Amino acid sequence: MRIGLIAIDGCFGSAIASVIDIVRVADGARGDIDPRIDPIELAILGPKRRVTTTASMTLSVDHPLSESGEFDVVVVPALGTLTAAATNDALQSRDARSVIASLGRLDDATTRIAAACTGVFAVAETGRMHHRRATTSWFLGPEFLKRYPTVALDLDTMVVVDGNLVTAGAAFAHIDLALSLVRSISPDLAQHVAKLLIIDERPSQAAFVAYEHLRHEDPIVVEFERFVRARLDEPFNVAFVAQSLGTSRRTLERRVRAALNLTPLGFVQRLRIERARHLSATTDLTSAEIALRVGYANAETLRSLLRRERRRS
Repeated sequence: MRIGLIAIDGCFGSAIASVIDIVRVADGARGDIDPRIDPIELAILGPKRRVTTTASMTLSVDHPLSESGEFDVVVVPALGTLTAAATNDALQSRDARSVIASLGRLDDATTRIAAACTGVFAVAETGRMHHRRATTSWFLGPEFLKRYPTVALDLDTMVVVDGNLVTAGAAFAHIDLALSLVRSISPDLAQHVAKLLIIDERPSQAAFVAYEHLRHEDPIVVEFERFVRARLDEPFNVAFVAQSLGTSRRTLERRVRAALNLTPLGFVQRLRIERARHLSATTDLTSAEIALRVGYANAETLRSLLRRERRRS
């Protein structure tokens, strides 16, 4: 896999560094996991020969933006802004407009686009997120919806995959974004990298990558996930869900297990844990209130599941 990481002046240094480190660790470790895994190459793309990040890290650019189409994946990191006004201004800069133009020329059939935080705004500017699912920094959600009302924004999750588009949340979600790209190559390699870098101890995000981003194209499973995500606060009944999706319980159970290696109930529990951790980290809700938001009348039931998940990891 050839990964092109876009960098412009003022982009988040931690975002750039985390993607570089995770990809290079994965490439160095792939032979230990499976010698058949092809090399994972990473190069810096940009509008200039050298760029400087928010951390005053200076990077040499390997390829101009005009060569973005030669890569399997193009990663768009955070623009380095923390407010809606600053993000809107950054999108009008010459460098950002060059990035947006280059993204607009990419072929969906040959190149995947991965973006995190305010980098998702740059991708949305191309129009290719029209009627597609994505996420971005939770605190910029209202501005994102104002600018791009046709995007199905999901702020409850840290990483969202919709076809050839992969998006992630706020700045440190670049770690999850990079890990999800590695997982698309080899789940075992991603798990190994997560353990080497202790990513599995990060609340919510590592657990989400581990269970959510098993890549599959089963339409029933895709619809199942969308259906239950919209109703995590409701009691789960697999027979009712199967009927709502126009399939049988047996078929739904078989297809979910084949795609995710989990039962439908097991997957719903993973989604509930993911959302509970997200709410705990980003809101002031009590344990009891969070439990109700994710479908548990008893907060102790949720706490028990969280303890079991920690022991498993």
